[in-house]
Formats: sequence, structure tokens, C-alpha cells
Amino acid sequence: MTLNLKNPLTFFDLETTGTNIVKDRIVELSVVKVMPNGENITKTTKINPTIPIPAETSVIHGIYDEDIKEAPTFKNIAKSLAKFLEGSDLAGFNILKFDVPMLVEEFLRAGVDFDVSKRKLIDAQKIFHMMEKRTLSAAYKFYCDKCLDGAHSAEVDTLATFEVLKAQVAKYEGQEVEDNLGNKIGIIKNDMQILHELTASNMVDLAGRIVLNSDGVECFNFGKHRNTPVTTVFEKEPSYYDWMMNGEFPQDTKRRLTEIKLRVFSRIKK
Repeated sequence: MTLNLKNPLTFFDLETTGTNIVKDRIVELSVVKVMPNGENITKTTKINPTIPIPAETSVIHGIYDEDIKEAPTFKNIAKSLAKFLEGSDLAGFNILKFDVPMLVEEFLRAGVDFDVSKRKLIDAQKIFHMMEKRTLSAAYKFYCDKCLDGAHSAEVDTLATFEVLKAQVAKYEGQEVEDNLGNKIGIIKNDMQILHELTASNMVDLAGRIVLNSDGVECFNFGKHRNTPVTTVFEKEPSYYDWMMNGEFPQDTKRRLTEIKLRVFSRIKK
């Protein structure tokens, strides 16, 4: 099975100090860049997070402070990594909720504007959950009939996800996909634009704090204003914007929030 690619598709996986996008940092990054001609380029890099790795986290991924004390910081590799990913779409397992937001946050902290709005984002976990509802190890066993030895190693997980997505496309191509309410939302095809639309089309910010509703309107996706249009909240409770801007939200979320606010202000001014 060969993926039908118009652009390079880079599968990636992160190991981190924890799961807080704002406070935690990357300690290992593995990428498999798949070229349209079928060539694969694999790179794995340990990264000094500049903060201690909690012992309970090290037990999970096997990376300890001693392992990364001589490694480069993310800031050291940010520009070369952005160059490597230039023109490439992104894929992985559960990347929409964690890996992409974390990666973009690290780029922003390093002063590198890594824009994903023009890239296709393919999340094999979302396809898996829509079609089978399981985990990466189970997906690897189900689709590839192999046991995932070395799970939670970034490179092992990344290569496994590459194999899983190819198997998913081969297994489901032409089949209709339904949402949780039973509504038909598309058809699985060997087309990265279609897979992007099925897995990531309603995202506004990468942390999922703001999403598009069925009418394409930007709505909050958390808290007391969940499912309420952002513009409506700005009109009725202007201080909510300041609360979010001063709170522990990812920089990408704050950036998208400011873009919406400026757009509303510009419309009112006209």
C-alpha cells in the first residue's frame, strides 16, 4: 500500500516532561518524512527541555535527566527543524490534541512562527476511533497483525503510526464515515486533503479550546461558554478575552483569540 501524496507527509511523535502544553517541554522528537516518490527519511533527536523530567514521566518513556543533559535545546534546533518540515503535511497518532499543539508552542517559545494553517493534518488515532475505537498498540495489532514492542519510544510509535495509516487507507478506502450521532461526514480515500477534513477540519486553535460548529462559526469548546460563539461572548462579556490572555492558555490559543477579536473590531469600525 502506497499513500497518494501531493506533498511530503511527515509522521511525528513527541516524548515530553508531561502533558501540560503551557508548562511542559519536549524531551524527544522522532519524525518519518514520507516523500511523494515513496522515499522515507527518519530522524530522532533527544532534546534538553531545560526543566527537570518528573520521575513518574521518565518511568513511562525511559528518558531521564542524565540522558538529555548534553542534548540541544529546542531553541537550538527550531530553525533547522522548521526548514526540514517546510512544505510538509503532518501526521501522527493523537497529534491533534497534544503533539501538534505542543510542537507549535515550542516553536513559538523559540521565536519561530511555525504556521500549520496551510498544512493538512492527519490523525490516525481519530480515524481509528471513528472506525474501531482503540489505542496505538491495539491499532498496530489490528491493522498490521504485529505486536508493538517498545511502545512509548518516539521512533517506534512514529514508525508504527506510519504503518497503521497505510493499513487504514487500504482497509477502509471507499467506506463512509459517521460521527457520534450517526450522521455521514465523509468517505475514506487515499487523499490527504480528505483525511485532513475528516480528522482536523473543525479546529481553530491547536489545543481545541476554540472549534468551528456545524455552521462554521468559531465557538468556545470548554468552560461556561462551551458551544457559544466567541463573538457572542466578546459582546456580552468583554472581560473574558482579558481573562484568557492573562491565563495559562497556549500562545497559539491566545493568538487565534486575538485574531477573532481584531476581526470583530475591524468589522465594527467599518
